[in-house]
Amino acid sequence: HDIHNTTNKQIAGAYPGVTTQEFLATTSEPPADLGQWTYDFTDPDGPQLGTIALPGMSSVYETEDPVVLIGEHTVLGVTLPPEIVDPVDLIVLCDRSRNRFAERKFLVLEVESNPGVVHIGAFNTKDEMPTPSRILGHVTMVQIPWLPSMKKKKSGFMEEDTLW
Repeated sequence: HDIHNTTNKQIAGAYPGVTTQEFLATTSEPPADLGQWTYDFTDPDGPQLGTIALPGMSSVYETEDPVVLIGEHTVLGVTLPPEIVDPVDLIVLCDRSRNRFAERKFLVLEVESNPGVVHIGAFNTKDEMPTPSRILGHVTMVQIPWLPSMKKKKSGFMEEDTLW
């Protein structure tokens, strides 16, 4: 990951609990040229709330209508090392331009039985989707923060344990 090449995206809210209106209301600037920087200084003198810098990688660059959700790993079903017992916030990048069914992709849905609330799920076939529901977008990337428990374990060999 190139941390010096980032793209700013708006955050719609924390999942679960994001409303359809919040998900659809966010706007994002077009991406910078691949390999370039983009900035959002909405209020240069105040706290920078509501935007996030993402790595400048192809999955971010190719997200045409981006919106970001923040979701706990336990709610999203992401497995982390067993030492991690508290919920960890993950960044979930979604593309609202991809609003058609696709097999084995995580979809962002509004389900009629719970209107106005965003749901995330993956389905092998369209028949497995809750009906009726509306596809609001696809999840294009989930970013997991680096946590101390992910630190490389000591091998006992200086050559392996030293970062050059």
